[in-house]
Amino acid sequence: MTQSVAVDGAEKARMPKQIPYIIANEGCERFSFYGMRNILTPFLITSLLLSMPEELRKGMAKEVFHTFVIGVYFFPLLGGWLADRFFGKYNTVFWLSLVYCCGHACLAIFENNRNGFYTGLFLIALGSGGIKPLVTSFVGDQFDQSNRSLAQKVFDGFYWIINFGSFFASLLMPIFLKEFGASIAFGIPGLLMLIATIIFWSGRTKYVHVAPAPRDPHSFLNVVRTALTTDVPGQAKSGYFMAVAGALLAVGSLFLIPKVGIVAALCLALVLVLGFGGMGAWMQLERARGIHPDVAVDGVRSVLRILVVFALVTPFWSLFDQKASTWVLQADQMTKPSWFQSAQMQALNPLLVMLLIPFNNLVLYPLLKRSGVELTALRRMGAGIAFAGLAWIVVGFMQLAIDGGNALEITWQILPYALLTFGEVLVSTTGLEFAYSQAPLAMKGVIMSFWNLSVTIGNLWVLLANSSVKSEAVTEQIKSTGMSVTAFQMFFFAGFALLAAFLFSLYARSYPMLNNYRKAD
Repeated sequence: MTQSVAVDGAEKARMPKQIPYIIANEGCERFSFYGMRNILTPFLITSLLLSMPEELRKGMAKEVFHTFVIGVYFFPLLGGWLADRFFGKYNTVFWLSLVYCCGHACLAIFENNRNGFYTGLFLIALGSGGIKPLVTSFVGDQFDQSNRSLAQKVFDGFYWIINFGSFFASLLMPIFLKEFGASIAFGIPGLLMLIATIIFWSGRTKYVHVAPAPRDPHSFLNVVRTALTTDVPGQAKSGYFMAVAGALLAVGSLFLIPKVGIVAALCLALVLVLGFGGMGAWMQLERARGIHPDVAVDGVRSVLRILVVFALVTPFWSLFDQKASTWVLQADQMTKPSWFQSAQMQALNPLLVMLLIPFNNLVLYPLLKRSGVELTALRRMGAGIAFAGLAWIVVGFMQLAIDGGNALEITWQILPYALLTFGEVLVSTTGLEFAYSQAPLAMKGVIMSFWNLSVTIGNLWVLLANSSVKSEAVTEQIKSTGMSVTAFQMFFFAGFALLAAFLFSLYARSYPMLNNYRKAD
């Protein structure tokens, strides 16, 4: 295990030697994921869904895409729970990586079989989602109080390598899909995932392994259960009834399955249980004191505060993930060279990330600090949500121009990509370190799972918005504004993000920052 060493009387932190294995694994895994993800919408439209009427095909492709993304960011809950309670992070990552590889194989083999292809998507969602929070928190486990100052640099580097893999995947996979077909285009990401798994396995003897936490009578769920169910004479059980109301609404949301689909309905049910249950627990949390130690009760309160931050980030993910669906479909309507595929425009996002991370750390942040502006983690995240909203205002005006019969070059999308990517760097790289540092020691994997769950909920808002505009009454109301449904939705999502940014800034003012890194040995 790496220890800090004294140099000229001052302690100098060392970078853990095992970090390169995790970084290399992540670069290959992200190439595999984005390689298949970024060609999924074009493949669905041009191949797998050809049997559908053309006017329904794009809507169904968006629905399949965002349902898949919901799965990817839902399964972190399962992965975090398995790692924290049973198998540890390393074992869970390794075995789910093998499931991940099987999913890629299904995509390559079943390119013309809808059931086989969707099975592959499910396995990839399970594998990719299951390991997603664990690899990130596994990085954090390699640090302690003596070298935690290096953690943010590694999280930035971690995000940089993610986008390095994403850049080449976004640039090359649309070409491979067009020139060599789906088997090759989906097979190459599968090969990269196999390489990623081998690299991760190769470092197994060098990692710091944090053992799974034993069953804890003072765990998060036990403290919440005590707070909600404990009677106090003379006090109403308002929090309990709040949680019950959430459960009843969750059951009621299942009746929406015929309208919004089973995945969206189940995710909505989860949101209602978490939202109302969390509010109820907050209202009655002090009832758990004396039954559970103060440190456990305070830990639950800190988790609930973190979940509010995560909830306010969900609108950002609604906007961000549509660059692989809504923005690709808009690019199809724009003029471009014959050799250029609309999906290749997504390569601009990781390229800008690789440029913006060093620019921000070496130029922008030091400059702002010298000017007296301290960009705290929460200020960065709030600003990032706002920049995403600005990006969607731009694409909304571009859509108005397209709807008006104007021929726009695809290069017009560079501006919204730049705004959205700047917002991504502010939200996502900061959020990774924030989530780890704020989580109680016994809940690192689960908290990272909730961070990823915010992406699921963001994509849930997209599915619900798309379902709402299928109503003829809603469509006619939108048309009465003089805008197309697509343009209206773009401005709707922009306003959604800007409102979230405003609420985020209000909440951030009173948020108490914590330092929950493990102590140096």
